[in-house]
Amino acid sequence: MRIITGLYKGRHFDIPRTFKARPTTDFAKENIFNVMNGYIDFEDTDALDLFAGTGSISLELLSRGCRQVVSVEMDRDHAAFIRQCMQKIDTDKNVLIRNDVFRFLKSCHRQFDIIFADPPYQLEQIDTLPSLIFDKELLKPNGLLVFEHGKQNDFSSHPRIIDHRTYGSVNFSLFR
Repeated sequence: MRIITGLYKGRHFDIPRTFKARPTTDFAKENIFNVMNGYIDFEDTDALDLFAGTGSISLELLSRGCRQVVSVEMDRDHAAFIRQCMQKIDTDKNVLIRNDVFRFLKSCHRQFDIIFADPPYQLEQIDTLPSLIFDKELLKPNGLLVFEHGKQNDFSSHPRIIDHRTYGSVNFSLFR
């Protein structure tokens, strides 16, 4: 896993082979972040990384200048790996929350400029996540929700969708 650009550009982190998480490929990550650049300025923004997994997205957000990134990851080993990665880049701008994403969303009372969600593609409630985020008003006005999902999910009729991109088997729906 590597950081594509920004302050920590080129830094590599070896993901343990025992991990269940599938990190977003470098190709897909680079392309979606290029698209995101057209919608939002990363400098001095607050971001939320849901289903943080390996921390790849959180690291990329921090590298691009986010003021703070809240990473939510339920798995103990994955959370420990994210913590180690943050220590390696010597940052205190990451808040790691080890919790179930749905439980976190129900209790969260904060708004974010960027929300990135990369749930397991087989997650039963995957189709409810964008609406849950908007119902809880977690996204700031003019904020951006980036939702990674499989080809079986279609958000084209969602009232807040603004863009959809596909990179190989990876789909991203963007909402405002």
